Amino acid sequence: MINKRLLIKNLLVHNDENSFYDKKRQLNLGSKEGKAKFLKHICALSNSNPKNNSYIVVGVKDEDNDICGVDFFDDAKLQNLINAYLENPPIVLYENIHFPHLPQGKVVGLVTIRPTEKMTALRKNIWKYYGGSVFFRDGSISMSKVFDLEIKDINSKVVAEIEKHAHNNIELTLDGVIDFVHRYNNNLNPKYKVFKESFVVCWAGLEKRVKENSYYSRVDVELINEHVKLFYSAHDEVEIEVDAHSFSLIEYVRLGFNDSFKYYPLERMSFLFDDKGSYQIDSEFLFSPPKFEKKLLHHIYNANNSLCEKLRKSTSLTKNEKADIINLAPTYMLCYLNGFEEAKDKLQDLSDIMKKQGESAYQSLKDTQRILRKIKYH
Repeated sequence: MINKRLLIKNLLVHNDENSFYDKKRQLNLGSKEGKAKFLKHICALSNSNPKNNSYIVVGVKDEDNDICGVDFFDDAKLQNLINAYLENPPIVLYENIHFPHLPQGKVVGLVTIRPTEKMTALRKNIWKYYGGSVFFRDGSISMSKVFDLEIKDINSKVVAEIEKHAHNNIELTLDGVIDFVHRYNNNLNPKYKVFKESFVVCWAGLEKRVKENSYYSRVDVELINEHVKLFYSAHDEVEIEVDAHSFSLIEYVRLGFNDSFKYYPLERMSFLFDDKGSYQIDSEFLFSPPKFEKKLLHHIYNANNSLCEKLRKSTSLTKNEKADIINLAPTYMLCYLNGFEEAKDKLQDLSDIMKKQGESAYQSLKDTQRILRKIKYH
């Protein structure tokens, strides 16, 4: 079993960017340009490594390899994007890797590309790249080629050696469990469980009892063997179920207007462990958008627009308006889900505004964008 933290360290220490490895400060999958560049790199790495894995490390400064981290990213069916735009698409896995020195909620993203040994090409136009384009790695650069299109295996031995030196052991697993417990040994009640004598899952969260059920907030779940964060949420309510074969959670989101809020189930994620030393992740999308009266939605939508205009002009706000800032993004989303199509554009324009309003307001925007991303891919 590969320790993904060790794998990243080996890639960063022993190799500069090359034909089987790339590094990024961050990914921007919210724009056509960002998606196009990401797809170009996936295509190039897949074609340049027909018989071995290739990798993209996200959250690393290019100039000095400093590990600065990125926000936890729920890939929300990233493979769907790959399949939609690439011919002979590789299997692409995005994982969130914990590093102890990073702030709470920050991780390093690891994109693993598993090729099909067939030529990968763009299926259709995106941004400035045309359908049918084929990319390869030329050193550390992903280049389009229209000649010499033979795929060659030149990296298998090198990558196999790097992965070999990243295998986990008992000491690293125990250190990981102890580190996790120390991190959350305040009021978040850290726990662990061993599945199939091979996998160690740790989780922590602030527990709340409602009748006979337990719900958690500030939840962190980590597969210690690989140092992969399976789930992270600073705000939402989560229900956790554990048996001998699986670890499952149901994520709820808090939505509503004014002082009237309810929790709605968003998604059920199950991590299933087998006797062969492998595991799989199953997800079931549960979200059904709540419906509201049009009159109320018009009032909320107009109030949001007015508040945004005041924030842009740095106009003084009332006490109630200051309290409404943190709900700007989720209420715009509710308007959009109830037929106000232009509310989605308003929400997308909030980024610069919310960054200036503090961490909680900006986190609310990011959580809302994550929900919309899940809705889009389902």
